[in-house]
Amino acid sequence: MENYLIETPSIDYMNPLIQDKVRELMNKSEDNRDYIKRSYIFVRDEIPHSWNIKTDVVSKTASEVIENKTAICWTKSCILAALLRANKIPSGISYQLLTRAYDASEGYMIHALNTLHIKDLNKWIRLDARGNEENINAYFSLDEEHLAYSIQSELGEIDYRDNHDDLDERLVNILGECENILEIRTDFEF
Repeated sequence: MENYLIETPSIDYMNPLIQDKVRELMNKSEDNRDYIKRSYIFVRDEIPHSWNIKTDVVSKTASEVIENKTAICWTKSCILAALLRANKIPSGISYQLLTRAYDASEGYMIHALNTLHIKDLNKWIRLDARGNEENINAYFSLDEEHLAYSIQSELGEIDYRDNHDDLDERLVNILGECENILEIRTDFEF
């Protein structure tokens, strides 16, 4: 459980920008569950997905997500993990392999979402703060998953149902090499 609470270069929750957001969310929250929900909704709804707003900005860490006010799912998962870990809530990252189109004709991409441990329920859950749009309706639930994407295994999509304590090193390296969102490549399997 300790690995899901540590600060990493990607999940840099001690950064003052993140600490300010943690205090803001804590001041509005009634309890830990409310803090989790508010953190999730903040990332899902107030940090637009970079593709959706057609920006070329590349947020590479959780603190850059706050600074840039945009990110792709990889770093949206980092900011949600940072907000949770800053409040001693164990959080990780899970991955899915998805088609780029409605079939496999344009290849595949890696999608990131979050895992978190709910102490009083003694269970891990997954939340997807990618951001809603037409045909995507992810929402907060402690009982059942409501993720951004339903897996189409007949098209070769995979829900890894994994739980990593940090952003995958391959993704970190890809982000580090990119100056523009259009340079990000996501065409590999885990």
